[in-house]
Amino acid sequence: MGLIHVYCGDGKGKTTCALGLALRAAGAEMNVVIIQFLKGSDTSELLSLRNIPQICVLRNTQDYGFVNSMTPQQLEEVKQMHNSNLENALSLIETGKCDLLILDELTYVYDMKLIDTEKINELIQNKPEKLELVITGRNPSSVIMDNADYITEMKAIRHPFDKGVCARKGIEF
Repeated sequence: MGLIHVYCGDGKGKTTCALGLALRAAGAEMNVVIIQFLKGSDTSELLSLRNIPQICVLRNTQDYGFVNSMTPQQLEEVKQMHNSNLENALSLIETGKCDLLILDELTYVYDMKLIDTEKINELIQNKPEKLELVITGRNPSSVIMDNADYITEMKAIRHPFDKGVCARKGIEF
């Protein structure tokens, strides 16, 4: 039986936690699909994930930067990419090629309507019985929280960014 995990909060570690679960699942010969929403630039973990045949990563083909600096046309392009990645993942689920689906940063695109929220609601509320589903991001909607089996909140107590330390390769990206 597959369950729904939510990693949320303002602290560091939501994506890292989800990727740790992906590694564990791949080691158990499970097929893992990761959709990274709002992410288009290369990150260090992608280099490792590409070497694991049980893991498929779907993400934007272009990096548009932060949402608040995007034009309406760019927002529409991002939404189309997100929906296309979601359709690809749903297809993999249907054909039995996805045991664990990670929707990284879903809470943001859901709140901003940069994805088909009806399809997301359908997936969450009528998840295939064996599918393990992981959702990350801040401030999950009530649909996400009400249907979750695991909810883990990452709370920021202290972060080097507050002292002016920029994101470091291999640690934050």
